[in-house]
Amino acid sequence: MMIKSIELKNFRNYEDLMIEFTEGTNILFGNNAQGKTNVLESAYVSATTKSHKGSKDRDMIRFKEEEAHIRTFIIKNEKEYQIDIHLKKNRSKGIAVNRIPIKKAGSLFGILNIVFFSPEDLNIIKDGPSERRRFLDLELCQLDKIYLSDLTNYNKILNQRNKLLKDLVFRPELKDTLSVWNMQLVDYGCRIIRRRREFIKELSEIVYHIHKNISGNREELKITYEPNTDAEHFESEISRSAEKDLKYCQTSAGPHRDDLSFKIGDVDIRKFGSQGQQRTSALSLKLSEIELVKNLIHDTPVLLLDDVLSELDSSRQNFLLGSIHDIQTIITCTGLDEFVKNRFKLDRVFEVKNGCVELKKEI
Repeated sequence: MMIKSIELKNFRNYEDLMIEFTEGTNILFGNNAQGKTNVLESAYVSATTKSHKGSKDRDMIRFKEEEAHIRTFIIKNEKEYQIDIHLKKNRSKGIAVNRIPIKKAGSLFGILNIVFFSPEDLNIIKDGPSERRRFLDLELCQLDKIYLSDLTNYNKILNQRNKLLKDLVFRPELKDTLSVWNMQLVDYGCRIIRRRREFIKELSEIVYHIHKNISGNREELKITYEPNTDAEHFESEISRSAEKDLKYCQTSAGPHRDDLSFKIGDVDIRKFGSQGQQRTSALSLKLSEIELVKNLIHDTPVLLLDDVLSELDSSRQNFLLGSIHDIQTIITCTGLDEFVKNRFKLDRVFEVKNGCVELKKEI
């Protein structure tokens, strides 16, 4: 799988851009705030319909413009796909695949598989549970359309249930309707819990070996799924926490409160790991994500590295660069020193300056 080209119109700081990539390693270099990350963001939107930053559609449209377009050509299993994303300031986005409009964003998932690695991901171990759940959901939604549907429905029902809990303060006669939302919440929630457990089991087996290699066989990393409640007990937990939910006007039990644990030996590195251990574990996690996607789709994802190398020491840089030789990679950085120093093969290099991207023939 590879991104052949991306065309941008009024996206972020780009008025008009067409950039062609090679199937190997593509470098976008330049000073900060020139638009390098915006190119990666457009690729991510083409795969998931959303920004990796969580930005709203209107925030991705160029200043003083009403609309933006992203057109991405990809090659997958020797077939070419055209993905069009039409962002609008005050209306829902338009999405088309091979010029055929699609009504549900979920229909786009799985056409282009992307693994995105940014400096923020290096903090996933020490950050709060919400970031670890976000990692889970972003990857599973790309790989499993049923999970995407279940998660979407669960979040809608969760919001409706929380709204009802607030309304009950003023309208206690609505309490009988709570059971309807409980039943649906448990139904979708149990599916999410089971799929997350399965995913983490698969991921943990891969990350164990990768982390052992990165650490020079000195450390063994174990990832464990920590559900807020098991699928078998979710229904009874909802009933048990009913009074608490009514008191605080929010749902206290369910997969929206899940977490992941990361342990080296018996040490919980979320709380007690060194920065080096946390960063090595985050790197292992991302590389494991690549391998898991390969195993599940029988193809390689596209890897987007957003200024990650500057945050890693030389040994972790070398391991990362040595692990991505067989997949299309698009890397942003402020300079080329890291690659020259590591004698890393650069297939195509672009300089980004003030919203302009120039192909550099020679380095």
